[in-house]
Amino acid sequence: MEKKSIRDAAWYPMAVAACIGVAFYILLSQFPELWASVLKFLGNFKPLFLGCAIAYIVNPLANTFEKRLTFVKGEEKRRSLANALAFAVVVIFLIFFVVILVPQLIASVELLAGNLDSYIATVTVFLENLGLNMETFDLTEVLASSESIIASVSQYLVNNMETIMTASASAGRNVFQWGIAFIMSIYLLGEKGRLMGGLSRLLKALAGEKKYEGISTFLGKCDLICSRYIVFNLIDSAIVGGANAIFMTLMGMQYTGLISVIVGITNLIPTFGPMIGAVVGGFILLMVKPMDALIFLGFTLILQTVDGYVLKPRLFGNSLGVSGLWILVGVIVGGNMFGVLGILLAVPGVAIIDFIYGSYLIPWLEERRKKLEAK
Repeated sequence: MEKKSIRDAAWYPMAVAACIGVAFYILLSQFPELWASVLKFLGNFKPLFLGCAIAYIVNPLANTFEKRLTFVKGEEKRRSLANALAFAVVVIFLIFFVVILVPQLIASVELLAGNLDSYIATVTVFLENLGLNMETFDLTEVLASSESIIASVSQYLVNNMETIMTASASAGRNVFQWGIAFIMSIYLLGEKGRLMGGLSRLLKALAGEKKYEGISTFLGKCDLICSRYIVFNLIDSAIVGGANAIFMTLMGMQYTGLISVIVGITNLIPTFGPMIGAVVGGFILLMVKPMDALIFLGFTLILQTVDGYVLKPRLFGNSLGVSGLWILVGVIVGGNMFGVLGILLAVPGVAIIDFIYGSYLIPWLEERRKKLEAK
């Protein structure tokens, strides 16, 4: 009787699926050749996976437009117009990034490489003023000169031309796959209603009407956690990067575009990201003007304090109420298992585990204990 009650529980199918997934991962990790074969096979569906990811990220924006377009008659027309507006916003952002930011980033990197010698001298003087003996620590020997770096890069290009050509071809294929994925995401978002309806029918057929309600509630909560985190994390990083750019522009600092993009991108990484952005940006400014580096680090500390205690709580609300300790554990474990993707998705992953723990596992254990005590 006890086994039957467990199998009828709403969480049971998900628990079984999770156990199967963990066992499958352990099996593949023990057999690298099998894992490589699986990855090669899944690589054929890379545009589809990327398209699903893009559609999932754009979907909340499309839903927002759909709620605002109440004056458009007909649900199908309203949804199509909302999808078109959402993708138009994405395209405009990509054009802005490519046309405006990319040239600034390239110019900043070229300027940084061209003035490396003078920057090294600036850092050397700054360290000497701090009382460090630069005779025993020659910074130029550590960083080398810009001419030797350029010569080394040129020699490397000549000696590794075949590897570079292969990498270029691979990069071209990736660009093509991303293009196909973007087009596919448009179709996926357009067919969202039919796809969700088909998935609902499949789940009802597999699990039954009673279990379907529990599964649907569980998947809805997981979707809410992931979508809110992805969307609001992107908004938060854009705000932090923009605020950094405005501050550096007002202060007349160099490499505003380069450092602001670094700060915005690293802000996507939980826990360690802001620290990485501060260190990289501070080091670049240290070579240009040490006082600017100190001002930048001070502003970054204030900005991250405001972001952590004001901006993030307003954006995320209570939907990701996970302690910092578990986020840190999730970042470490996710990074070891899945690399950069595991780090970026560590927070929603930990939030979903916390949701399962609090909403399903603990109530089940309490109910089981009560039944045992009643006997």
